[in-house]
Amino acid sequence: MRKKTAFYAEGAYILGILLLALGTALITKAGFGLSMIVAPAYLLHLFVSETLPFFSFGMAEYVFQALIILLLCLLLRRFRVSYLLSFATAVIYGFTLDGMAALTSLLPGEGIPARIGFYAAGTILATLGVALLFHTYLPPEAYELFVRELASARGWKLSACKMVYDLSSLALAILLSFLFFGRLEAIRIGTFVNAVLNGLLIGFFGKGLERLFSFRDGLPLRRFFEK
Repeated sequence: MRKKTAFYAEGAYILGILLLALGTALITKAGFGLSMIVAPAYLLHLFVSETLPFFSFGMAEYVFQALIILLLCLLLRRFRVSYLLSFATAVIYGFTLDGMAALTSLLPGEGIPARIGFYAAGTILATLGVALLFHTYLPPEAYELFVRELASARGWKLSACKMVYDLSSLALAILLSFLFFGRLEAIRIGTFVNAVLNGLLIGFFGKGLERLFSFRDGLPLRRFFEK
């Protein structure tokens, strides 16, 4: 049997955030619609930046995720330090997303073939990034935290809770689109393609990573992040 290569959880966290941010930036550049998870934050960015030009997509991400964490605290009537750590991850991701957006803005190509390429590459990179983040003990973003904590507290199936959350995000994005702009924004054909493919690709990449690598801790920090 082939010996697996060691892959440190901390490296998976860093690389996962980088790939997720780059993938999201490429999908945004493609213009075929964002995933239903990030669409509400993107709409917040579009609306607020009309008045405050410095309000970036990355800033909207961690502001929106802070609201999600607040909602989680209200629903569960409790607060944990780990929630703050998830917000820290959201801030790191937000700054990384803005950096990747600046880099991808330099890429040439505005025609349909180029946009399809951006969308395909972005989807692959983003789902690989999520698969990597599933192999680290470091705190997840608020989206994953909300689903995990709510399902655990209520005794719900994680998959069912995730589906309800995704559909709620889609409904919120549609509502914000018409509330802010009077038309549908950020929700396009790519949104629904992502809804179908993301789970399959994350599972595919997750199994591939586990076949190739042995994930282990590089630093003795796990006890500080686990319950």
